[in-house]
Amino acid sequence: MGVSVSEDGVTCEAQPASTSATAKPTPRLTASPPWMFDNARMQTAAVILAAGAASRFGSPKQLARIGGRTLLQIVADVAREAGLQPVIAVVPPGMAVPPTVVPVINDAPSEGLSRSLRLGLAAVPAEVGAAVILLGDQPTLAAATIRLVLDAAAGDRPVVAGSAAGLVGPPVLLRREAFALAHEAAGDEGLRSILAGHPELVTAVEVEEHAPDIDTREDLASLGER
Repeated sequence: MGVSVSEDGVTCEAQPASTSATAKPTPRLTASPPWMFDNARMQTAAVILAAGAASRFGSPKQLARIGGRTLLQIVADVAREAGLQPVIAVVPPGMAVPPTVVPVINDAPSEGLSRSLRLGLAAVPAEVGAAVILLGDQPTLAAATIRLVLDAAAGDRPVVAGSAAGLVGPPVLLRREAFALAHEAAGDEGLRSILAGHPELVTAVEVEEHAPDIDTREDLASLGER
């Protein structure tokens, strides 16, 4: 059975920047309890965004299979291999998820990725100190890449993101005090431009390349050629 979560689980309060009239305001982040950082690696959830319409694919691509596993199952397995727990997946109504995954239902997927992001973060249990944002159509993302991001999470910045060719992207780790950044996202926009606008909040971790999205059946077929 799916879980329907209100977007009100996270809030955002911005304070004006003092440097210039045109500068973007820096979000006022909530303080995190000190126990979250007592250990070398805090408990971190996975939030897999997998509620897209897949219009270019022609059918729910989350359920397309590679070697007997769905794309969603592959991404969930990678998350667990990297040590993320719980593994939460935001999916459209009626979509089955693997038994090891906590489903969160996006009952309005047409509102875009931003709604899925807010719903997924709102579902992270209160005792969990951070979440790694993953995409359900990136089955080639390696667990080792997620671990690189996790290893950098103890720094003084509340966001850690993979960076390749000067662009940040998944995996993106948000410590709990940065969950409010999701309220800056709109429509089908994810976190990339928001993080680019707040570089002071982000630790960029160099990765060899960003995992490609599977948007079409040709993309899926090409994985057999890698």
